[in-house]
Amino acid sequence: MEKKKFSAGLFLWAFLCLCPTIVFAQDSLSIIPAPTFLEEKTGYFQYPELVDVYVSQDFVEDATILRNHPYIHFEEVHKLKSRKKMPEQGVFLLKAEAEDRLPENAYQLDVDTGKITIIAHHRQGLIYALATLTQIAYTQSNARLVPAVSIKDEPSFAYRGLMLDVSRHFYPLSFLKRMIDLMALYKLNTFHWHLTDGAGWRLEIKKYPELTQNAAWRNYPRWKDWWNSGRRYLEMGDPNASGGYYTQEEAREFIAYAAEKGITVIPEIEMPGHSEEVLAVFPQLSCSGEAYKNAEFCIGNDETFSFMTEVLDEVMAIFPSQYIHIGGDEADKKAWKSCPKCQQRIKSEGLANEEGLQSYAIKRIEAYLKEKGRKLIGWDEILEGGIAPEATVMSWRGEQGGIEAANAGHDVIMTPGAYLYFDSYQSNPIGQPEAMGGLLPLEKVYAYHPIPAEIAADQQKHILGVQANVWTEYMPTQEQVEYMVFPRAIALAEVGWTASDKRVWQDFKKRLQKHYLLLQRLHVNYYKPTYDVSIVGKYDIGAKKAIVTMTSEQYNAEIRYTTDGSDPTATSTLYIDSLSLVNTTTIKAAVFRDSVRFGKVAEFTADIHKGIGKKIIYNNKWNEKYPAKSDMSLLNGQYGGLSYGDGEWQGFLGDFDVTLDFERREELHQIKLRFMQLPGPGVYIPDNVKILASDDGKHFREMQKVDNDVSTADPSLQFKTFSFDLEGRLARYIRIVGQNEMKGFLFTDEIVVY
Repeated sequence: MEKKKFSAGLFLWAFLCLCPTIVFAQDSLSIIPAPTFLEEKTGYFQYPELVDVYVSQDFVEDATILRNHPYIHFEEVHKLKSRKKMPEQGVFLLKAEAEDRLPENAYQLDVDTGKITIIAHHRQGLIYALATLTQIAYTQSNARLVPAVSIKDEPSFAYRGLMLDVSRHFYPLSFLKRMIDLMALYKLNTFHWHLTDGAGWRLEIKKYPELTQNAAWRNYPRWKDWWNSGRRYLEMGDPNASGGYYTQEEAREFIAYAAEKGITVIPEIEMPGHSEEVLAVFPQLSCSGEAYKNAEFCIGNDETFSFMTEVLDEVMAIFPSQYIHIGGDEADKKAWKSCPKCQQRIKSEGLANEEGLQSYAIKRIEAYLKEKGRKLIGWDEILEGGIAPEATVMSWRGEQGGIEAANAGHDVIMTPGAYLYFDSYQSNPIGQPEAMGGLLPLEKVYAYHPIPAEIAADQQKHILGVQANVWTEYMPTQEQVEYMVFPRAIALAEVGWTASDKRVWQDFKKRLQKHYLLLQRLHVNYYKPTYDVSIVGKYDIGAKKAIVTMTSEQYNAEIRYTTDGSDPTATSTLYIDSLSLVNTTTIKAAVFRDSVRFGKVAEFTADIHKGIGKKIIYNNKWNEKYPAKSDMSLLNGQYGGLSYGDGEWQGFLGDFDVTLDFERREELHQIKLRFMQLPGPGVYIPDNVKILASDDGKHFREMQKVDNDVSTADPSLQFKTFSFDLEGRLARYIRIVGQNEMKGFLFTDEIVVY
């Protein structure tokens, strides 16, 4: 694995890094990730049917990687003794010399009309340069022409990863290799292979054949059906068995294939939780001793550690990676609390509690891996009870785990769910294939900055890089995986490669347009940008006006809008800049191309109402996980978007119950508020909402009640607005109560008062 580096003393290179130069020629290149330095020149190199290849002595064996390029074809490799007298034409792979002033992990690529020259210190640099050349081919209208260019480039972070969960749904080796090909094109360098979980064990372990004869097969092919229908495993050979596994030979083949493309494969073997499949076939390793009862190993049982270490022995014999991922997440400690063996372990080891017991297990496994010359990596729960001495943390529950670990001197991979979980929806969930929930559009992935400000300057070196995770509960097919991963993985690649202060969203979006051609040429089932218009209003309480902006996923979209209630046409006002509104206004907008409307008409009402800025009393306070803007959330003129985690939706457990204080008796005509429903993660609309009025804030009388008519059987995202016509009644206090019959979360974003 590359080491994170700083190019001290290399003045020229440092100057280029600080001042990246892009001189555009007539046919501009669109390389992703953006190179550190790029200068386009005049002319083109055209790939011949056969090209002469010349290499430095150190790169003779590495020249074979050129065969991965679609248009570089050659017969023999010519060795170069020196650079003094080089041929005028061909492809050259040159070992970096001192005068090149090239950092260790960088590459230099020079193209002119006669030759292509790549300079690097080692094979990995050659691979990066080849990825750039291959991208250029697939993003040019004439793939055999390479615009003349000079590039100097290096990664910002050493670790740039993608995790694929093959437990929830099993995918053939051919598809995994395809993912490696696409990762390599964008210079991602680590494939995290989530091989085991409750939904199926996916790697052959010769000492324990039951793992692949039984625990790899289940009674439903789709995870959702299996999850909702008893969660049972079947024996291989049963006519209804669904699943699969990779033999050790297949795993080695895949690892070698990835290595050829410059990608390290890290295996994940889940422990101590997420192990239902193991404990179904080896129930003696659970606290209950019964199949289908526990998901966590019994930590008080020494046989558990024999099993774990024997499995890891075979895993390490297959995988040469420095890291072995042991999961460590979401262990339910309930069984440990009542297990005599676990409680005895806590007592005998002098542990404080069950969190200490988990820490004991992780530290014991880390010591074993260290004896074998490997390093342990796990999800951020491994911090609980005390982190193992040399463990590396993957921070997924936000950034806090990564911040704590880095400040304590531990290496960290940042993979926060809000930015890097690719099982979230990419746009409006309505009309999209079912996903886990949440909303993670391309722009939000690109906006991620891997080094939080809370990490001390001298500890920032511990942030090794970033990783996106592809949890596949709702991805039963290869095509669906591609749809959820691309183009978000392309944004991830630039986040990991290009320095944060050099990344510009609009520039990335422009370059991305040519990469749709690449994805089409490679037949990738990518997510296509919608023609929807997103209309967002921000209310300025001081200026007493709403600022409304409109955006589209389309590049340089032609957005036309109206404010008179009519649908927009090709002659309606063209959106150029934000609108400033002082009165309640309904805006309708749509994308047009060649005078034809593309997509749906979006509608948004900027409500400038009398409730904005008024006092609100929470009779049942918001849930601490979803505070939005605390007591400024529901009367601030701001609406939430499509995700309950966007900072505008306020979440409640129990009933929704607030009181508005207008400070004097007000004539009230209408009150309305909306709720969100997404049953998958337990978000529901109230069973009913009622309005009560009072003049003294103590004695309330019910004015109206509205029942919910939205079914919970529909898994899709839905909204319901509860509206109350108060016909000019007078009141100082209004109490609003939403009854939470489903006992899940209630989310609302704004109470509108007229």
